Amino acid sequence: MMLRKGMNLALAISLAATLAACGSGEKASEGSNQDVGNADKIVLKYANWNLGTEADQNLERRMIQAFEESHQNVSIQIDETITTDDWKASLATAASANKLPDVFMLNDIPGSVANDWLLDVSDIAGNDSEFTNLPQSIQDSTKVKDGLYAVPFAQHMMGYYVNKEIFNNLNLDIPQYGIELDAFIKAIKDSTDIGQGTIGIDSAQSLVDWYPAMKNPDFNWFTYADGNYHLDSPEMVEGVNTAKDLGANGYAYEGLTPEQKEGLSGEDPGVAFRSGQMAFYWNGTWMNNIFATEANFDWDFIGLPTGRSALATDYLGIAKTTKNPEMAYEFAKWMSFGKEGFMKRMAIADETGLELASLPVTTDQEVLDAYWELVNVPGIKKAYENLDTAMLDPIKIVPGYAASRWQAETGLKIADKDNATISDIIFNSVYGSISYQDYAKQLNDLAQQQYDDALNAMN
Repeated sequence: MMLRKGMNLALAISLAATLAACGSGEKASEGSNQDVGNADKIVLKYANWNLGTEADQNLERRMIQAFEESHQNVSIQIDETITTDDWKASLATAASANKLPDVFMLNDIPGSVANDWLLDVSDIAGNDSEFTNLPQSIQDSTKVKDGLYAVPFAQHMMGYYVNKEIFNNLNLDIPQYGIELDAFIKAIKDSTDIGQGTIGIDSAQSLVDWYPAMKNPDFNWFTYADGNYHLDSPEMVEGVNTAKDLGANGYAYEGLTPEQKEGLSGEDPGVAFRSGQMAFYWNGTWMNNIFATEANFDWDFIGLPTGRSALATDYLGIAKTTKNPEMAYEFAKWMSFGKEGFMKRMAIADETGLELASLPVTTDQEVLDAYWELVNVPGIKKAYENLDTAMLDPIKIVPGYAASRWQAETGLKIADKDNATISDIIFNSVYGSISYQDYAKQLNDLAQQQYDDALNAMN
């Protein structure tokens, strides 16, 4: 579980930052501690969906204030015209009026490049040793063709949380990070007893996304690899059939009858897990604080079977129209992967008790040591130490992924769908009566076409 250790990191972090600044031999940046009038200030507009309200004064707003305090010639203005109810449409409206914020959160990188919204920051990032020392997979994820168009903002592990008490009560071995695939499937089945109010897993469908990559290390999410899908591969067929075994035989919450769900915690599988009724729950490490405060049982994060890690990364973009690209990059870095900024983020979180939702993007050892002083979830630490073969969530980095995975229409009538989408085929292959193999080749061709079309749109 997540624990805040009883130390206050503020003094240590402040001292470390001071020593780093004194010992680096580098000059202070143009934006540091200059007492200037408002007329001479650089104004950067910023939009993000995690800012809350001014009254909230959440961690993000405090980070902005801290940046302004250390860069007194810079004013960060939150662009309220970019709204969370339709982020992409708000950005499109701003772009059409030539009023994009200088720095903004990205729905996805390829679409933003195709829309010609983003500045290529290759030269700036290429001369930044902190960026070039990031894990290569993270650096690569910010690139489209020959350009570098995004700044990695936040990083989360994705995988399974386990209710350790269910296994203790059943006298079963408690699953750990790195559990073998067959043992994981067996643990789902062994922990399911609807009559006693326990279910093995939230959704069997989630296996379809990651199972093939556990069988074939060349695959990424949903069999994607180097510009190609492999939805008709033996690994994918095996994954869907394994998911079907769980879904059709009552081991997954998603496939239960309404009456069975009502006997647990209703429609919400998250409530069922937090209530102690579910053995394995798929989610991301942004849930740590919620589980720490709401789950009254012993839990851990075990990631994916076999120990291959999965990462979900958020990205900031810098508008092509910004008048201050270097300062926009410096601000984006402060809010995201930069050592100085993340150390400050941890200090604020430690002082205020505010949630520290993101794992460090940087692999700087001083940052990591300070982070693990604040966050103690054994499985997450083990998963973080195994990033070399990590899969990256493709939704923000692979062209056309949403269409390839969910939205593309097949022209087929399946169950009650007159024009079933790829998502409908997957669902009915797991919980319905259709055979995935009958549609695998067609789905692969359709998913590939969505990727190819989105890639071509960037030319």
